[in-house]
Amino acid sequence: MLFTISVVNAQPWLVLIVFLAICLGAGGLSSFFTASSVRDWYPQLRKPPGTPPSWVFGPVWTALYVLMAISAWLVWREYHWGAAPAVLIFFAQLALNVAWSGIFFGSRMPGVALAEIVVLWLAIAFNLFAFYVLLPWAAWLLLPYWLWVTYAIYLNFGFWRLNRK
Repeated sequence: MLFTISVVNAQPWLVLIVFLAICLGAGGLSSFFTASSVRDWYPQLRKPPGTPPSWVFGPVWTALYVLMAISAWLVWREYHWGAAPAVLIFFAQLALNVAWSGIFFGSRMPGVALAEIVVLWLAIAFNLFAFYVLLPWAAWLLLPYWLWVTYAIYLNFGFWRLNRK
């Protein structure tokens, strides 16, 4: 109960820092899954047309995680515990985001990752809707993330199709 009261009464920028830490921490956990595969497995895969160079992913994901954190923070700042269901949806899709990295890169299973990323895409769409109902501007901040995951579905499908055994 004390934590609940202190989070609600915390300075808004402190809550933003928490959201940034959670989102960037999810990115760090995802990079843990990708690190070894990016060195030895990923370079050997046949890549679909339009695959960006590897150096693009870090800056893009960092920007997306920052936008995601700001989006969730804006909803939280406006509604506090009234936003709990929408923020739980946000955290669920964030967990699915991390899981995709574990499946695709950690387990090296592009086919299973393809099924999972479609679920992630749907979860992001649901998150967009939930945030839009509460605070449209916050939903718009998630749009680049949803579009990037749409592109990632294309890439994931291509990796799976080109590298099936």
